[in-house]
Amino acid sequence: AAFPRLPLTACHDLAVIVVRIVVGVAGALVALATLGSAIRTVVVPRGEQTLIGRATFIGVRRVFDLVADRRRGWPAQDAIKARFAPVALVLLPFIWAVGVIAGFSAVYWALGVEPYRDALVLSGSSLTTLGFRSSDDLAVLLIDIFEGLLGLGLIALLISFLPTIYSAFSRRETEVAKLHIRSTGPDGEASAALMLIRRHLVDDLDGMLQVWADWEDWFVEVEETHTSFPMLVFFRSPVPERSWITSAGLALDAAALYSSTLDVAPQPRAQLMIRTGTLSLRRVCDFFRFDYDPDPQPTDPISIERHEWDEVYDQLAAAGVPVVADREQAWVDFAGWRVNYDRPLLSLASYVDAPTALWSSDRAIAYERPTVIRRRR
Repeated sequence: AAFPRLPLTACHDLAVIVVRIVVGVAGALVALATLGSAIRTVVVPRGEQTLIGRATFIGVRRVFDLVADRRRGWPAQDAIKARFAPVALVLLPFIWAVGVIAGFSAVYWALGVEPYRDALVLSGSSLTTLGFRSSDDLAVLLIDIFEGLLGLGLIALLISFLPTIYSAFSRRETEVAKLHIRSTGPDGEASAALMLIRRHLVDDLDGMLQVWADWEDWFVEVEETHTSFPMLVFFRSPVPERSWITSAGLALDAAALYSSTLDVAPQPRAQLMIRTGTLSLRRVCDFFRFDYDPDPQPTDPISIERHEWDEVYDQLAAAGVPVVADREQAWVDFAGWRVNYDRPLLSLASYVDAPTALWSSDRAIAYERPTVIRRRR
């Protein structure tokens, strides 16, 4: 009784003002979050996960996985899965546009553009710069102009985004195709041993120096592109039997065999390539938060069984490739190289559902994310 009571009309007007403020602020936050996702995905030269991008790719991938699982045979399934990343990539800008339109429409409604249908149409007209709807209110008009400028910016991002993605994809696949051609047998199966045997038959084992140099550059570029534009991880090769991650494993295994099993003059470039490739795959795993041992011991177990390596050793020796006489030490040395990239390689091969390949996707493990470490971060 000590406080005066406001009339019902005043209470109603106050409630309307509060609702408009809340809706306007929420709309502005939605628009800013959407723009932030676009900028972090396209502009920021560092791998950053965004909620919109992650939700889009996960949702689209589940749909494509369901469709692919109903197909029989790997070629049919691979054909479906190959469309997942391009579809998600093209869908992402439209989701950004929808988020900006929805956010600004709430702002327009909060400023008095009614009904909400008119606010939504005004927002769409502004973002697309079509200009078929406008307003005489100064505040609304200024925001209208600002949204139009954002629309032009989104279009510019899209124009530059897609060519950048496909340019990086093309450069990646060039080396993958060359390696696959050099290491594939009559049965269509690629192996590091066969690549070394072919080099020996043409008396060009020393020529592997250029291969190590090319793949060292390849790993450096893959690390940069596949963390800045993580959707590239899911882009599949034009040929169903090829994959960027299985090719990476093949190149690393070839260098590991060359450095441990072959009786040739050591090439530091091969060992440097193994280190570069290991760090590259680990940093891609870091982006997706996959677990691995950052400092494995040479004696730690690897996914390659001793008898599998023995078969390769005998295959190389039978083809006349010079192999070291101490088989035990050669195995220890190979395992010591392989342990560095074994877990990241298998995790990524499993994550992208790579085609079956020796010593990589044929034994892909379930990728794990370190929950406790992520909480601490």
